Amino acid sequence: MSVNTVLVAGFAEFPKGTTLYEVYKIISCVMIINNDDETIQDISFSFVMDKTNEFISQQLRGISIKNGIDEAKEKIRASMLIPGQGALIYAMQQAYDRYCEMN
Repeated sequence: MSVNTVLVAGFAEFPKGTTLYEVYKIISCVMIINNDDETIQDISFSFVMDKTNEFISQQLRGISIKNGIDEAKEKIRASMLIPGQGALIYAMQQAYDRYCEMN
């Protein structure tokens, strides 16, 4: 990994009343961002199943965040039809906001 990368994290609560909330309560998002071209180099969420993380990583890796994370949010909305989708997006937004605070 290059020295021109940064790791940021964000957290969100799953919706009350869902199984995910009862088991985990919160979701975390960890993003590794390439500072040179401001793209998502890697991303991971605190999900139960590895397949879910693999899928979302493949969907979001390489997306530019120079002008925000709307493209990443849209990919999640279009391709991840899961309970807690909003929490996943919120956790990613929190990680992105931390990145913006650093720059």
